[in-house]
Amino acid sequence: MEEARIINLELTDLALAYGLVLAAIGLSRLLQIGQERQMLLASLRMVFQLLAVGYLLHLVFAVRSPLAVTAILLAMAAFSLQVMGGRIKRKMPNFYRVTGTSLLIGCGGVTFVFCGLVVGYSPWYDPRYLIPLAGMIIGNSMNGATLAAERLSAEIGERREEIEAAICLGATARQASDTALRRAFRAALMPTVNTMAAMGIVSLPGMMTGQILSGTEPVIAVRYQIAIMCAITGAVAITSFLILLQGYRRYFTAAHQLAEESPEGRASQG
Repeated sequence: MEEARIINLELTDLALAYGLVLAAIGLSRLLQIGQERQMLLASLRMVFQLLAVGYLLHLVFAVRSPLAVTAILLAMAAFSLQVMGGRIKRKMPNFYRVTGTSLLIGCGGVTFVFCGLVVGYSPWYDPRYLIPLAGMIIGNSMNGATLAAERLSAEIGERREEIEAAICLGATARQASDTALRRAFRAALMPTVNTMAAMGIVSLPGMMTGQILSGTEPVIAVRYQIAIMCAITGAVAITSFLILLQGYRRYFTAAHQLAEESPEGRASQG
């Protein structure tokens, strides 16, 4: 059987591919949707970040240091928090503390189980496995966590009168906010559920495609894709659940009363 050959992409090839982004920007300009500058800046930021990460990972792979790998993972988590904070305009009280601890427990726990027990490579800090796998888990959990936090804030704001009425009738804070929690959790899981439903028929996942292009047998690539998708689903669910579990309490006082809403739209604990 002929060994698969990896086709290297030169700078001219990347320039040609980037022309497709410029075409999208041109269409945006033609239709006057007003996102040309955002698209251009986002594409340039993507190129710069990926090139920087590529050179950084090249150094980390050569050094194979647990401290360097841990530092990269912490930087990834911190950057994901920054991105989440920028996406959500109406944040829950103690937003960064709630989401930070939830990401640490949810993503960290799932990454530990997946890398240590499912894949089972050694040493545990091998950057060729840990960084890409943790990156996929953190990235997808970030999206689900953003939806959970944003939806919870919106639901609490829209249902203030309903929640206050339930509390007046004797309901606890947890009981009064049950509908908001269920809707927020459903919103957080929906993209992951849709991705799983379409995977393999409508779309070929990026991890599986990358492995096949690098010469991995398709069946092995499929097994990895199934495993990482299961890990991502678990991480999204656990992280979102922890955000909602901690988050809803920030909207209530110790006496199970709905806290007053600040002018910025966030609950105030007084």
